Amino acid sequence: MKELLFVGAGGFVGSVLRYLVGGAAQRLAPTLSFPLGTFTVNVVGCLAIGLLSGLAETRDLIGPQARLFLTVGLLGGFTTFSAFGYETVVLARDAERLYALVNVAASVTVGLGAVWVGQVLGRMG
Repeated sequence: MKELLFVGAGGFVGSVLRYLVGGAAQRLAPTLSFPLGTFTVNVVGCLAIGLLSGLAETRDLIGPQARLFLTVGLLGGFTTFSAFGYETVVLARDAERLYALVNVAASVTVGLGAVWVGQVLGRMG
């Protein structure tokens, strides 16, 4: 139960930060058609999860509860793209390059397809 509180609290903070950071980035170029806010959040989240995982793996500076709060909660609320990036890099690093490529191709293809199917279904009713 305590783990859920760490994840939930981190998720709250991450979601609020996503809103603030994404909005601030988008306001830098309000006429740009590119989703700069989402792009910025995704890049910052990937940098953060890389930094945190590097610290956790090499220096043992982050305990299990802090890691839950920061990676699953905060960064999960901030952007799940960071988890996708981290897991793909770990696959490639662990000599599972085929799975890394499949993860990228399948996530993008199936994810975009699911958005399209969801929109079609949503328009039907």
